[in-house]
Amino acid sequence: MYEALLTVVVAAPREGANGTFVFFLNMIAIVFIFYFLLIRPQRKEQQRHKEMIERLRNGDEVVTTGGIVGEVIRSEKDLLIIRTAGESKITVERNRISRKIEVGEN
Repeated sequence: MYEALLTVVVAAPREGANGTFVFFLNMIAIVFIFYFLLIRPQRKEQQRHKEMIERLRNGDEVVTTGGIVGEVIRSEKDLLIIRTAGESKITVERNRISRKIEVGEN
């Protein structure tokens, strides 16, 4: 029994430098796939969101990350004042705006 096991161990090819090279190529491929499937799309979405926030003007309808819908009545550097219902006003940070409601969208 031990002789059969010893024969299998001796007959097995040794990895050496070639196996290490293939391993590193596989790892590099995984990193590239991870970058193009996860990191790059997330950066594009962050850039799109940043541009949307910078373009907000008075009169725009917005939705906050908390789900509050309102109209921008005043904008400052990092803050927006939105009118929600009637005359109630809320001050929110610009980066807490989830999306802008386009004309005709409900």
